[in-house]
Amino acid sequence: MNSNYKVLKFKSNNSKEVDDKISIEEPLEIILKYKIEKKWIEKTISITMRTPGDDESLVTGFLINERVIEKINYIEKIEVSGEKVGQYKIKNKVIVTINNSENIDIDKIKRNFLTNSSCGVCGKTSLDSLEIIKKDKIIKSIPKINHEIIMKSPNVLRQNQSEFSKTGGIHASGLFDTNGNIIAVKEDVGRHNALDKLIGFTLKRKLLDNSSQFLTCSGRLNFDLVQKALMSNIGVIIGVGAPTSLAIDLANKFDMTLVGFVKEGSFNIYSNKDRIIIKN
Repeated sequence: MNSNYKVLKFKSNNSKEVDDKISIEEPLEIILKYKIEKKWIEKTISITMRTPGDDESLVTGFLINERVIEKINYIEKIEVSGEKVGQYKIKNKVIVTINNSENIDIDKIKRNFLTNSSCGVCGKTSLDSLEIIKKDKIIKSIPKINHEIIMKSPNVLRQNQSEFSKTGGIHASGLFDTNGNIIAVKEDVGRHNALDKLIGFTLKRKLLDNSSQFLTCSGRLNFDLVQKALMSNIGVIIGVGAPTSLAIDLANKFDMTLVGFVKEGSFNIYSNKDRIIIKN
């Protein structure tokens, strides 16, 4: 599932606005319904970000693969629930009725899904916890970054990764100043963990100055990464991959600049292009 977004594409020293297809990202709340002493109980066990479509297969695979249930025939039925929300009018809750709940330990299940290195929202216990706490927008006039600095930052990030060169299987987030100097880099197998480490490190050492700095992250940019950057009032976030629809929507809501598909010689600006200095 995808949707069209207006994007400013920069390539070969030229920029133009085009329609681009963006993968849809929406949260899915997984609720188990089971019986204890003839009483039906409903408990949220996880929220995961997904591309909407075939949610029944997603939930079935999740329950089996994580050994929430041992056999597929323990599932009596799967119901899509909740109101149709957001601009795509999608129902984002699924209730799974279990006909054999004798071996289900809900407390153990909820502990097991509190954290997940590839998805920073998988441990949230309700869709309400995804709401942004932040009320104020980011100042749109700062920072100003030359497009050449943007294109160089992924290579600088990789050159400063100590673990990537050894394993090739780890993400990184880097804090840069507007001259392209790297201030700090942190790595982790999870994109959101790497960003948490970076922000925690720079805050403790009072290195963060959102008026003259930006973030570059390995991989794609999703809702979770944008939300974390917003909490520290960072106005520009750059990724080597594509952003999701929810990341773009969130960036636009709070006046953040989102730049993706960054390579040597090209990049896409998905929101608030005025912070990027382009000289055609």
